[in-house]
Amino acid sequence: MTMDTPEIGLVIRHMCLWRDEQRQGQEEGRKARPCLIVHKRQNEFDETEVFICPITHTPPSNPEQAKEIPLATKQRLKLDDEQSWIITNEVNRFTWKGPDVRKTQSGQFAYGYLPHGLINAAIGQFRDNARKRQIDIVSRDDEALLKQMRERKKKKPSKPQDKDRER
Repeated sequence: MTMDTPEIGLVIRHMCLWRDEQRQGQEEGRKARPCLIVHKRQNEFDETEVFICPITHTPPSNPEQAKEIPLATKQRLKLDDEQSWIITNEVNRFTWKGPDVRKTQSGQFAYGYLPHGLINAAIGQFRDNARKRQIDIVSRDDEALLKQMRERKKKKPSKPQDKDRER
């Protein structure tokens, strides 16, 4: 696993911002937490956008909007032993790699992958919530910063070896 390859089903550590925190004017998440990558796509700038669902110890108010993570899976990922849920009706969206991705407590890029069945169940529920329009998407991108980065990319000269290949 490298920082350059976000994959669906991977559990990363992220400064996730809840919708209610955003509504209160907060711009940063309160703590780095495990989050599941449930969707990714290439945007019009050929950048990878990632959609993540937070993992929390707080029991869900609606079981149709969360998936519980089995204890054995949590232990394999080296998470704590407390009961946890993947919240599938609230996601953070950001352009990869984003400044809010953090290393795990063991210094790794990610905790690892969930089991295939749990990945499919969480993604299925995420999609159902989206279809029902019962999902909150919190954008974590700093548009001004992204604009600067995109302009720098445009200004970068081609490498000399690339020009030789074009001939």
